[in-house]
Amino acid sequence: MGILELWLKTGRLREAEETETAADAKKSVGENAAWLITGLGNPGEKYARTRHNAGFLVVDALAEAYGIRVSDARKKWRGALGEGKVGDVPVRLLKPHTFMNLSGESVRAVAEFYRTDTKRRLIVISDDVDLDVGRIRVRKKGSAGGHNGLKDIIAKLGHEEFIRVRVGVGGKPAGGDLAQHVLDGFHGAEETLFLQGVETAKEAVAEILANGVDAAMNAFNGKKPAQTGKEGE
Repeated sequence: MGILELWLKTGRLREAEETETAADAKKSVGENAAWLITGLGNPGEKYARTRHNAGFLVVDALAEAYGIRVSDARKKWRGALGEGKVGDVPVRLLKPHTFMNLSGESVRAVAEFYRTDTKRRLIVISDDVDLDVGRIRVRKKGSAGGHNGLKDIIAKLGHEEFIRVRVGVGGKPAGGDLAQHVLDGFHGAEETLFLQGVETAKEAVAEILANGVDAAMNAFNGKKPAQTGKEGE
């Protein structure tokens, strides 16, 4: 299933009841510890194809590409979680179900349970209204940049020193409302550009894991989507 099929699929996640022990959590400590890759968005079919759910779709693309089932939706995570590998690197893929403004609650719960070093092994994927549709930006750390999901993660973790991959969803129309803009879908050529951005973000995450964040920044920051079009077509 490709990116387009994932985009068109709006079914709900199937919940899985699994057990976890403290011994499993201890495996996350050390140089071979799993990375926590978190895609931000809002749960539910109502939001599935909105701009704000860019992070969810990138996690879906990673899960599809690397055969990871993101379906462990236990209450303590406040999100859907899956374990596997991207290449040879162990990862946990997380989609918080707290709604965007409380994303940090889910990230903190998973990070604390697995003892994840969030300054070294956390990647957060989010939408970015300051980037043109289809572009992405990789950053080592930084402020929330007005993004409420990132703001809550920073508040809950107590630092902003985690890697983020931001997917361009375009700015609001002149005179438009930003809150409504990010909860809107894409129109015409925008959708094609956005799906290219999702694919590029997936590749950027894989590059970070394989070769480091500097290599990913050099390879992907400023990269234009293959197809360009006028926004709003």
